[in-house]
Amino acid sequence: MFAKKSTLRFLSALAVTSCLVAGFPALISAQSLPGFTIFSGVKRENQLPFRLDFGGQAGGWDRYRLRIPPKQLKLAVAQFSVSYPDYYKGTFDTDKVEIRIKGKAVPLKEVVWNKENRALEIYPVEPVPAGSRVELVLSNVKNPGFGGTYYFNCQILSPGDVPLLRYVGTWIVSIS
Repeated sequence: MFAKKSTLRFLSALAVTSCLVAGFPALISAQSLPGFTIFSGVKRENQLPFRLDFGGQAGGWDRYRLRIPPKQLKLAVAQFSVSYPDYYKGTFDTDKVEIRIKGKAVPLKEVVWNKENRALEIYPVEPVPAGSRVELVLSNVKNPGFGGTYYFNCQILSPGDVPLLRYVGTWIVSIS
């Protein structure tokens, strides 16, 4: 009788533990990349992938990994401009911004946070080649105090081109 109760308790504990462990991957990957977005106002082909390394908690510190797939970069890039909405009240650390191509950081000439126009302007030393897999890494970001959905738009300036920014896509970032 004692052995039967012990076995039943053990199996119950095992079942509860397995349910908890199975739930962790869903929690961990919740802010990794955008899922299927309906009614965002942004066409699916213009939605860019991203990752928030520390969960995107309101008022918390985070690292944004804003990715640009190779098919989106049809031209070489002399400047990246990341604009954000006026209701985004987070802060950026311009000393902790990187451009990574295939996982390797490239040297930057300058990073300018244009608060008046709500844009982060990133200038690499050498133009980024067309068709590159690019990741803009923004470290030491202070998320806004209130959660919400924020549309970060990516525009680029090509070297030797007419000085007009060209739209590449939008990251739909959710802060909870």
